[in-house]
Amino acid sequence: MIFIALRQLWARKRQTVLTLLGVMLGAAAYIIISGILLGFRDYLLDQMVNNDAHVRISAKARLIEETSFDHVFARKNEALFWIVPPSGRRDNERIDNVQEWMGRLREDRDVEAFAPQLNVTVIYRKGKVARNGRVLGVVPELQARVALFEKYILHGTLRELAENGQKILMGEGLRENLGLRYGDSVTVVNSKGDQQQFKISGSFQTGNRAIDDNLAYVALTTAQNISGNPGQISDIAVRLRDVRQSLPKAQLWSNDDSAKVQSWEQINSSILDVFQVQDMTRYMLTAIILIVAGFGIYNILSIVINQKKREIAILRSVGYESRDVLIIFMTQGMLLGVAGGLLGVVAGYLISLQLSTITFSSPMIKSKSTGMMISFTYIIYVFGFLMALISTTIASFLPAVKAGKLSPIDIIRGQE
Repeated sequence: MIFIALRQLWARKRQTVLTLLGVMLGAAAYIIISGILLGFRDYLLDQMVNNDAHVRISAKARLIEETSFDHVFARKNEALFWIVPPSGRRDNERIDNVQEWMGRLREDRDVEAFAPQLNVTVIYRKGKVARNGRVLGVVPELQARVALFEKYILHGTLRELAENGQKILMGEGLRENLGLRYGDSVTVVNSKGDQQQFKISGSFQTGNRAIDDNLAYVALTTAQNISGNPGQISDIAVRLRDVRQSLPKAQLWSNDDSAKVQSWEQINSSILDVFQVQDMTRYMLTAIILIVAGFGIYNILSIVINQKKREIAILRSVGYESRDVLIIFMTQGMLLGVAGGLLGVVAGYLISLQLSTITFSSPMIKSKSTGMMISFTYIIYVFGFLMALISTTIASFLPAVKAGKLSPIDIIRGQE
């Protein structure tokens, strides 16, 4: 059967080559586009997972409601009626039971590292130039274990902040907007109007303008002095040994009402929704390739059957059953699918490998250039090959069934 199928394919070299090219290009296109989309996804996941905490424990907002002062102004079984209901927040953002949380994190075997932080809203001043921004107080040794931040530093190091309390590591956009150079001094003003002088020890650039134009790092104790609240902590960044446990851990720790606990999935839920759109795009692409390749195979085999009616009549006359003719034409389609799929996998890999060597850099980012992110996971190639094989097999079925139903007498009569 295989010999007859190969002989018929070889007899129509041009049609066979065109069919192989169609199947190959379809499989290669799927592999290349999937590699680019999944590579971009891996890049974003790396940014979200390794550049920030897996789980973030932060201060829970304490909002003032109409019933918040009932225990102060009203007796038992009495109700208060406000002309203007109270509103606002009770106090600063802070985690009250910090030591309890730290003790729990130290004892948890799933926790690889954690780092306390303090986020303070300030005003930066240099002469007559002023900008609103934020100061993030960190413990450099602990922060380096939680997030891979140091790769974004253009000048200086994070550990320098611990050497001198008056050093500040500033976002590159913020530094340029204030007209500062390395070694210059900048005035930091808190919400109470208190001022402190800091020396620019370095700068960083993540590529996120919302961070680079507003944020600066200082030592944790320095941030506490800026806020005027020694010992205050607004966040605890947690890194787990297994990032897949982030959401279950966050849901477990959320049972404690003293703080707000969120996993990186919950914080970046809007970005993860984009990944679902990417998956839909890949599935639609797969469907289109299957349909195009299927129609190509179907048309070519239908033409071959019409042209090979005499050969089919001879085969039936010498004793071949309808099932044997069906197998011959199905074998042709499967051979085209296997060969086209393998060629598509090789072509897709080579083109993806070439694309991965392309480097690019943004003029807005001073950090080193990066290469195009391409995913080479084996699932892409397995699925690309199976897609080619399945599409050709399905497309070969109807023409093969038609060929199997032809009888020698009908063929002879039709030719007459």
